[in-house]
Order: sequence, then C-alpha cells, then structure tokens
Amino acid sequence: METQAGFLITQIKQIGGRVFDKILQRENIREFNGAQGKILYVLWQTDHISIIELSRQTGLANTTLTSMLDRMETAGLLQRLPDPKDRRKNLIALTEKAENLKECYDKVSLEMHEVYFKGFDTEEILAFEGYLRRVLENVKKEM
Repeated sequence: METQAGFLITQIKQIGGRVFDKILQRENIREFNGAQGKILYVLWQTDHISIIELSRQTGLANTTLTSMLDRMETAGLLQRLPDPKDRRKNLIALTEKAENLKECYDKVSLEMHEVYFKGFDTEEILAFEGYLRRVLENVKKEM
C-alpha cells in the first residue's frame, strides 16, 4: 500500500509556517517569526528550562536551537540564567517583553487553528489529533 502521510505532513508544516508568518505580518507582529513562535510557545508553557529540554519539546536540533536562541536573546525575548542546581548549565527564561507577546501569539494561533480545521467538526479534530499523537510517539521511539 502506497501512502503519502510523511509527504503531506511535511507540506502542511512548510505551508502552514508560511501562512503563520503571513498572519504575523498582517497583524504587524514583528517581534518574532513562526519558528521563534514555536520556542516561545514551549516557554510560555514551561519557563526556565534547559536547552536540552527545549530541544526535546520543540523537536529542534541543539545546533539549530542555539543559533535561534542567540537571535531571540539579542531581540530581548529571552535570557539565559544560571541553573541553581548545576552552575555549569543555563536555563532559558522568557523576558517581560516575551511575556507581553503571548496574547498576540494566541490570537495568531487561534486563526491558524481556524485555517487548519475549516470544515472539520469537533469529533474529527479530536480524532485527527489523536492519530497525530500516535504517529509522533512512533517516530519518537525511533530516536
């Protein structure tokens, strides 16, 4: 049986990212882009986390994440703080500027949700997300 799930997921990710950036521009949100929004989203859920944990939760490679964090730190969105449990490590923490952007992000995220699920009922959305979680767990096991 030939399937295209991986190809379709990749296309959704790529095109969805461009749509997200387009909405950010339309809403005149210039403080972060879609890729940075993924990092901010995780930090809004769990602030003060290690780079390793942030990498795990975003799915971004450490090398990619490090350069993105550098740019976000320069933009005043986050800061690196010493880990009180291990002075050799840093924790990634949001700044007040980033905290104040959460409402903007939530607005754009809601619009993306409407784009993604136009024509879907609640049962279909929940089932689809359940399937995606299963696929995600399967690929995580291969890591």
